[in-house]
Amino acid sequence: MEALPKSRLLRFVEQAMHLARRAVARYSSEFSKRRYTLHQHIALLCLKVRKNTTYRTLLDELIEMPRVRSALGLEEIPSPSTLCKAFNRLDMTVWRVLLNLSVTLLSTNGVVGIDASGFDRSHASKHYTKRTKLTIQQLKVTLLVDTRANAIIDVHVTTTRKHDSKIAPSLIKRNTEEVAILLGDKGYDDQKIRALAREDGVRPVIKHREFSPLHKAWNARLDANLYGQRSQNETVNSRLKRKYGAFVRSRHWWKQFRELVVGCLTHNIDKTL
Repeated sequence: MEALPKSRLLRFVEQAMHLARRAVARYSSEFSKRRYTLHQHIALLCLKVRKNTTYRTLLDELIEMPRVRSALGLEEIPSPSTLCKAFNRLDMTVWRVLLNLSVTLLSTNGVVGIDASGFDRSHASKHYTKRTKLTIQQLKVTLLVDTRANAIIDVHVTTTRKHDSKIAPSLIKRNTEEVAILLGDKGYDDQKIRALAREDGVRPVIKHREFSPLHKAWNARLDANLYGQRSQNETVNSRLKRKYGAFVRSRHWWKQFRELVVGCLTHNIDKTL
């Protein structure tokens, strides 16, 4: 009987383990119980986001996945609380390092779009929220997306209504080596952003808000084919919400931020397959 080919799920787990080995040590400290490795924790947390499920459901399904357990090197199934505590311990810095490493696995071209979207901070049905007139708070998530590979280069998350023009500078400063051309809509029309981008060797292709005929003329001169690639941001935002959920499950803001970064990492790993 021929051996079965590797499924996308199995290849996803193998890629997550590969990135984890490059990013962190095997154990968190010399005093670790060494029952499970950090690599296993990271891969399982990414798998949870990819399957858009809970800790308990994921571990229940893992019982029937011998090939996935083998790829993870698991001899026994951890408890849900073990994974929950691992998520609490793994710092945001670790997830950002993993996100940066995942970008290196994809063929990027330096043409990067910037755009923001909202993610609900709690989950409730549309019917329920409409009948009770309930307002669900949202997180504002700004993504830097490479237009060739649809890779998420960086992410900024805030609980406030901070304007787009206040968020963009920090993302530009952190990613000057990965960004050659920055595409943005009128929300990023700010001379400070344009000046900062040019100082760092980044060409800004950002639409002007049309307050005069001159602004209209400048917009008419934009390369339509180049600027049109900004639509890839909408594609990635939509894909994140459809595949991994349009809401976060965590209750604390700092865990919600991490959860979204793990979602971006999971998206990039998926794209490598």
